[in-house]
Amino acid sequence: MTEATLTTSLDERAPHASPWRFVHVVRRNYLVWRKLLGSALVGHLADPLIWLVGLGFGLGSLLPSIGGLSYMAFLGSGMLCYSVMNSASFEGLWSAFTRLKTQRTWEAILQAPMTISDIVIGEWVWAALKGGVSGLAILLVMALLGLVESFAALWVLPIVMLVGLSFAGLALIVTALAKAYDLFTYYFSLFIMPMMLISGVFFPSEQLPKAVQFVAQMLPLAHATTLARGLVVGAPLDNIPLHVAVLVIYAAGTVVIATKLVQKRLAK
Repeated sequence: MTEATLTTSLDERAPHASPWRFVHVVRRNYLVWRKLLGSALVGHLADPLIWLVGLGFGLGSLLPSIGGLSYMAFLGSGMLCYSVMNSASFEGLWSAFTRLKTQRTWEAILQAPMTISDIVIGEWVWAALKGGVSGLAILLVMALLGLVESFAALWVLPIVMLVGLSFAGLALIVTALAKAYDLFTYYFSLFIMPMMLISGVFFPSEQLPKAVQFVAQMLPLAHATTLARGLVVGAPLDNIPLHVAVLVIYAAGTVVIATKLVQKRLAK
């Protein structure tokens, strides 16, 4: 049997079943995560909250306002997106890779009437939901600190989910290509960290050289922070369709690529 035939066989074994089969993967991951809820929340929420409180109150007391916003408000809206990115990426990398290679959970799921697409989409949605939980926690903290402009901030929730889907898709691509956990360190050090520094999370990207600003506009985090800052703390916001379109393209494009790569990997 050729690789193409095997891939088709794996991905079309339940052609008449519900298109919502991926929900079973989401539920399975949730049930496992629920047992580890305490450590999971600390691991994914402590880091952005420490950055927000430490830099916001510490460095923020020394800085002037930025575009009419206090530094705490400016940083908080950036950390909201950072938290979503961080949590969705961790789930799509370390956790998904463990289920793919170490535990071989994905291969076990394929023994049921499930397809590779069901698994990848389920992992994609689950990672985005975890990112959304982290983002919601930051939003609640901002509200308690009086940084949220109005109830219009609730419009950021679908944006948060879209950001989670974008970074979950990117993470799953790396997972599909990885042979060991080591690759994830390179991904964070060479992609996630530089992107965080040039995408307006900690300081306005307008202060950067034009070439760096251009690169930042090609990345999803810059568009996410712009949207979040406008919706949550009332910063000037224009080109909303462009920002949303970039996130949609990343979210949809990456999950398609990840599915193809996982199909190829499991067909070997």
